[in-house]
Formats: sequence, C-alpha cells, structure tokens
Amino acid sequence: MIISEKLSTELEKVLSGDPWYGSSVYAILEPVTFEAAFEKPPGSIHNIAEILLHMLSWTEEVLDRLNGAKARLPSSGDWPETGAPDEEKWQTYVNDLKLVNVNLLGVIQNFPEKQWNDPMNEDRSPELGTGVSFEELVRGLIQHHIYHSGQIALLARINGVY
Repeated sequence: MIISEKLSTELEKVLSGDPWYGSSVYAILEPVTFEAAFEKPPGSIHNIAEILLHMLSWTEEVLDRLNGAKARLPSSGDWPETGAPDEEKWQTYVNDLKLVNVNLLGVIQNFPEKQWNDPMNEDRSPELGTGVSFEELVRGLIQHHIYHSGQIALLARINGVY
C-alpha cells in the first residue's frame, strides 16, 4: 500500500471508522448538543466547541501546508473564539470540520508519492509542527485528532451526553 493510501485510510478510520482505541471523532461528536458543546465544566480550560474549532483550524493549516503554503499558526488562530452559544453555529462548526477533512483526504490521495518523505524545509518547532516530512505532518494531525477527540469524549461525559 502506498503512503497516500495508508494515510487516507488511517485518517478515515479516526474520523468515521472503527479505530482500535475506541470511538471515532464523528461518533464522539454525534450526541453532543450545542448546550453541552459550549458548557465549560469547573476546572476545564476549554469547552467542546473550543476544542473542535482548534481541531478545525489546525486541519486547515495542514491542508494549506500540503498545498505549498509556508508553515505558520493557523489563519483563524490556534484557539479561535467560539462566540455566544448557538445551535446553528455548533452545527456549522461540526460540518466545517467534516468538510475540511474531506478536502484534506482529497489532497492526501492526490499528493505526489515521491514527496511524502521530503522535509518541509523549516526548522523544527514542536509548537508549529515544523521541521518534519509531509508524511509526519499528516500523521501528527491524525494524532492531534485522536488526542482532542479524547478530551471531547471526557467533556461530553461530564456534561452527560456521551
């Protein structure tokens, strides 16, 4: 199996499939109401909506990098503001996450196979996820999705919806 196939298969599994570790990102998000999404339990730094927007912004940034953009913080910010709680806004956030991942899957599937191991030509910065190959960049985003979906699952459980 070529790298593009491996990465797209792994990303699809994490997003909507049957990953080894438990529920997929979309299965975790499915029961979350907008009230629960914007609720910040005592002691929490972020709520579910903030985490989802963070995941969305970094997915957009990885997509930009795969399309040739220079690495930077996401254009919408590392932790974008959610604004006031709103049901339509929450559904838009979820749909935007799904759409950007569809776009990312398309880019991954069409990315030149010989370029996956090329370095991104930037110094190593763990905060920006730079100084790695394109393959490592996508694998890092997959790990990022897993990490934050676990946080969402915990917050959803605290809020009584998961």
